[in-house]
Parts: sequence; C-alpha cells; structure tokens
Amino acid sequence: MKIYLATGNEHKKREMQRIFSDFEIVIPKDEGIDFDPEETGNSFFENSLIKAKSLFDIVNAPVIADDSGLCVDALGGEPGVYTSRYAGKDAMHGRSDGKKISQAEQNRLLLEQVNETHSEGDARSCHYVCSLTCYVGKDRFFNAQETMEGFLIDNIEDAAGCGGFGYDPIVIIKSYGKTVAELTDEQKDEISHRGKAARALYSVVKAQLYGEKK
Repeated sequence: MKIYLATGNEHKKREMQRIFSDFEIVIPKDEGIDFDPEETGNSFFENSLIKAKSLFDIVNAPVIADDSGLCVDALGGEPGVYTSRYAGKDAMHGRSDGKKISQAEQNRLLLEQVNETHSEGDARSCHYVCSLTCYVGKDRFFNAQETMEGFLIDNIEDAAGCGGFGYDPIVIIKSYGKTVAELTDEQKDEISHRGKAARALYSVVKAQLYGEKK
C-alpha cells in the first residue's frame, strides 16, 4: 500500500521507509507534484496537520507529514517550530526576505548565540521534537509526537559526523558519547524523536489501514 510523505527531504523518506516497511513511501517529487505549503501553525502538531491535509487534498490518498525541530532550553525553547528558518539571534524566526541560510551557517550561529547568552558551565540541554500526522480521510487522522534529549557541543569546531542532517552534527547524545550525526541508522531509529514517533504511528496506521482492507 502506498503512503505519501509530505516532504522533499530524501533523508526523512529513508527514515520513514525503514520503519513503515510494509508500505511504499512516496514523496511528492517522486511523482512530479509541486508541493510547498505555507507552515502557519504555532506548534509542531499544527504544522504537521497543515502539511498532511494539504497533500491529501492533492493526492486523495493516505499522507504522513512530520514537523520537527530543535528546542534549546537556554533559549527558552527556540528555535522550535522556526528551526528550519532560524538565521541567528537577530532573525530567530527567519529572515525578513524569507530566504533560508545554509545549514552550516545555522549551526554556527546557534552555537554562537548560546555561547554569548550563557556563560561556560551553564546547561546546554536541548531536545528535538517530531510531530507525525497520518491523514487518511476528511477530518480523520492519527498523530504521534515524541522527543529526543541531547546537549549542544561547545564550539562549531567540535561538530562531528556525516550521518543524519540538520543540526545533528552539533547535538550530543550522552548515552552514546556521540553526536546524532555519528550514530548508525539503527541507533538513530531507536532513540530519535522521529523514530519513536514513527513506530508509535506505524502500529496505529497498520491496524487501521490493513484492518479496513480485510
């Protein structure tokens, strides 16, 4: 059974396919669909629902959408839902022209902001959030939301790992003593915000959609 994933991110597609192994995961660009909805929600859940419903209205088939981000405790939970748009302390919710900066620049600016705001020794705790919504019909959907706890590295020179994406090279998982970008796919699927939310959602979706086929 095909399930659409409302993203253009190939990394997310691979992560979701590993867990939703009984389904064929398809993203919009696989079928030439132009998809870039405006994310106007004030929470991860609201944005995931916006994306899921927007793609469902195009394909009229089950859609999974995720909204995820990094919440830094020293910054009061920022950048949060603005994680992909973060552009430094003067543009925490995105640049006024709407243009996004490179991920490497985001990583550097985030560490600089934390280091400027909090002296050495202050907690550098942070957590990722992932809200996953599966939209299967008009006004009918399922949602799972999970977190992954971590700590920011001290300086951008300490960034490590070539796996993962986003802020993964600057977030350490203490139980492994590694950054998220240094974890194997299996390790990341086990502990990540997206992996945990996907497994929770998978059990519900499989029971509901497969059950309806019988």
